[in-house]
Order: sequence, then C-alpha cells, then structure tokens
Amino acid sequence: MYLRPLLTFVLTLLLTACGGENSGVAGDPASYPNKPVRVIIPFGPGGLADVTLRLAGEPLGELLGERLVMENRPGAGGVAATTTMLNADPDGHTLIVLTNGTTIAESLFEDLPYNITEELVPISAVAWFDLVLLVNPDSGYSDLQSLLAARGDDLRIATINPGSTQNLTAELFTSRAGMDSATIIPYRTTPDVLGALLRGEVDLAIDAYTALKGAIDNGQVRPVAVTGEVRNPAMPDVPIAAEAGVEDFVVTGWNALYARAGTDPAIIARLNSEIAAVLATGDIKARFSELGVEARGNTPEAMQQRLLDDIVKWRGVIQAAGIDTL
Repeated sequence: MYLRPLLTFVLTLLLTACGGENSGVAGDPASYPNKPVRVIIPFGPGGLADVTLRLAGEPLGELLGERLVMENRPGAGGVAATTTMLNADPDGHTLIVLTNGTTIAESLFEDLPYNITEELVPISAVAWFDLVLLVNPDSGYSDLQSLLAARGDDLRIATINPGSTQNLTAELFTSRAGMDSATIIPYRTTPDVLGALLRGEVDLAIDAYTALKGAIDNGQVRPVAVTGEVRNPAMPDVPIAAEAGVEDFVVTGWNALYARAGTDPAIIARLNSEIAAVLATGDIKARFSELGVEARGNTPEAMQQRLLDDIVKWRGVIQAAGIDTL
C-alpha cells in the first residue's frame, strides 16, 4: 500500500536533482541559454557583418550568461550558411546573420532549398549602414553634379561582384540618374575597385564606407555622395544623393540576427531585449560609428517587414536591369 507514495517520492527526488522536469532542456526559456550560442555568419572574417557581430557579441554574451561563438560560413548568396542553420535545433542556441544581401539572393537564385520568410524568424537588427560614391581626386570632379554633367551616359562605375549590394546599387543609381547607357564594371574585390579608380579606368566607385575608410581618410579617394536617407556622421560634409542631384535614390544596408522558426517566442523576446541593451551602450555606438555604421535594433515585426520590403525592392532592380537569375 506504500509502493505508490514511495515511487512518487523517489521520482520527485530525481527530478529535483536534475533541476526539475524542464530545467536545462534545450529550448526551455527558463534555462536559456544553457550552453554557448552559435552565430553563423555567411561571410568570411573581417567583413562588416563579421566585425559588427563580433563587437556586439561579447557584451551580448555577458548579458546572456553564455559566450557567443562566431562561425564564418561564406558562400554564394548565403546558401551554405542558411542550410547549416536549418539543420540546427530551433532552441535559440544557433542563430544566423542575415543581411540586405540575403534579400538580393532571394531574387537572384530561383531554386533556393529553403524559404527564409517561413523557416527563419527575426530577432533584431544589429547594424545599419549606407554606401559611398567616390571619385579620384585627380579627376578634376569636386562633386557628383559636375561628374554627371561631364560624363553623362559615358560614365564608368566600378563595384564589387555582380549581384552584390554595391553592384545593384550602381544599377539603381544609373536608373535614377537617367543614365541608362552608363557602364557598370564589376571587380572581384574592393582593392580591385580602388585600383581601377586610382588608375582612371573608371569615373566613379560605389562601396561601403568601412571598406574604403583608409583610402578616404588619407585622401586617396574623394567621397561625393552617400546613399543613406541622412548624412553619415562619419562624413558629415558629404551630401546624400538627393542633395547631390539624384532623387529617389536611397540604399541602406543592414545586418540582423535570425533564429529557426519554431524557437520559443520567450527566447526571441529575451534575445531582442538583450541586443537592444547592448546596442544602446555608448561604447558600442562609438565603435560602430568609427566604422560608419549605426548601432540600432528594432522589433522582430519591424525587422521582418524590412526583409520583405527589400526583397521586393531588389527584385524590381534586378528585373529592370535585365539581370539573369541563377
């Protein structure tokens, strides 16, 4: 007659010793995180997404109580990184960095083996940045207006790889500037772009401020416009495109953290809150600003809407430019 109470008592002791029925289980919001958090970055080391996530990752890990382990998985369109992410458990211990480049890949690649809008869920944006339009100081052009007036449809623009944000930004720029016959020349790397500009092979280069900060600071190149909605605090004297005479031309890049669909909403909320706290600190804001980047989070809902809007935006640019999908 005492067997059932005895078994109940023993079971209770065992559960208590293990921390309760749900404590310590992967995906349990009450115990999250209970091991290091893996962050998959779809780019090689040293890129903007890599640098900003590593800067924010250390203080974020301190707030979470577990370190963040960055894993670089470069590859065309982020396919390798996303596929790796989707093989992980939806417990919040594996996250992925998505960027505006992710939205471009959605339109460039017809047969992606996943649907990011359904299989991944947003946590928060981490960084926002614009691109810079640059000329060779020896070219004689002091501003964008004089360059466009002189070169017109003969304008030659250098960017990195076809299908990159920089490359499609050039497509959007020529469309908004009314120069349908301008020539966009893609190069393999940013140093190649810089070399082409310095040798006079091209009239204009478009790239991220971070990538060419050294060349800008030492006067090798002259920024004539930025692609953001407002002037970049790192270059307050450089006008936005509208001020430089090109209307309706805005490109703002971003990177953001996403998790697997099915991750507990409480874990998403915890991560969003902690990321917001990290990005609000003066140290992170200052270190991001040195890179020409704005440290700013947002809600999961706002991040997802931005993702969807950018998919539509870049699909339109790709179609208008007649770029073949892969």
